[in-house]
Amino acid sequence: MKLADRVAVVTGAARGIGRACAERFLAEGARVVIGDVDAARLNETAAAIGTSENVLAVVTDVSRKEQVDALVAAAVKRFGQLDIMVNNAGICPIVPFLDVTEETYEQVLGVNLKGAFLGTQAAGRQMISQGRGGVIINMSSINSGLANPNVAPYAISKGGMNQVTGTAAVAFAPHGIRVVGIGPGTIMSEMVAGDFVNSAGHKAILMRTPLGRYGLPEEIAAVAAFIASDDASYITGETIYPDGGRRVLNYVMPDTEEKS
Repeated sequence: MKLADRVAVVTGAARGIGRACAERFLAEGARVVIGDVDAARLNETAAAIGTSENVLAVVTDVSRKEQVDALVAAAVKRFGQLDIMVNNAGICPIVPFLDVTEETYEQVLGVNLKGAFLGTQAAGRQMISQGRGGVIINMSSINSGLANPNVAPYAISKGGMNQVTGTAAVAFAPHGIRVVGIGPGTIMSEMVAGDFVNSAGHKAILMRTPLGRYGLPEEIAAVAAFIASDDASYITGETIYPDGGRRVLNYVMPDTEEKS
C-alpha cells in the first residue's frame, strides 16, 4: 500500500471526487480526515467508507480561515500528523456571464480559490513544522484554461488556483513539500450530472472529448493517489489534466451516436 502510515485531509469529501479520493487513500493504507460543509452527508460518507480508527469527519466551510485551520488541527490531534492535503471543495453555478451577481462571484471564489489558498497555507505550516515533507493537491479543472462563459466565476477561480499551486510549490520546495494540481475534464459526479450537462449538452460534451465518454471520480482519485505517493516524488508545481484528451483537441469529434 503506497500511502501506509500517512494521514490525509480531503475537503469537499462528502461526495463525488472528494469522496473517491478519500476511499482510494484508505485503500492505499492512509488514515483520512474528510471535511465538507454538508454535515449530514459528510457523516454518512464517513460511516460508509471507514471506521473511527481510520476516518474522521469534520464539518468545514473552507472559505473561513478558522475552520480550515481547525480541520488541519483536528487531523493532527486525532492522528498525530499531516502528510497529504487535498483542496477539493468547490462549487460551480451555471450562470451566463452578464447574469453573474457580485454575491455569486464572491461565493464561488470564496470556496474554490480562497478555500484552496487557505488549505494550502494551513497544510504548509503544519508540514513545515513537522519537518518531514508532504504533498498538497489542488483540484483544478480544464476550465482553468478554457473559456466557458456559463461558468465564468468557476473558471476564474480555477485559473487562480493554478497559481496557488505554482507559487506554493516554489515556496515550499526547500521544505520537501510538493504542491501539484489536478485538472479533471468532464467527470460524471453529482456536480456535473445535473445543470452542467443540461447546459453544455450531452452530445457536445462527448464530441469534444476524444475518448468519447465521461470520466469517473475513481479515475481522478487514482491520479491523486499517484501524486500523493513516492512514485511522483519529482513532480511539483504542475497541474495534471486527466481529461480524456479534451485540452489537446482543436476541433470536435465525429457524432458517432447518429451513426450507431
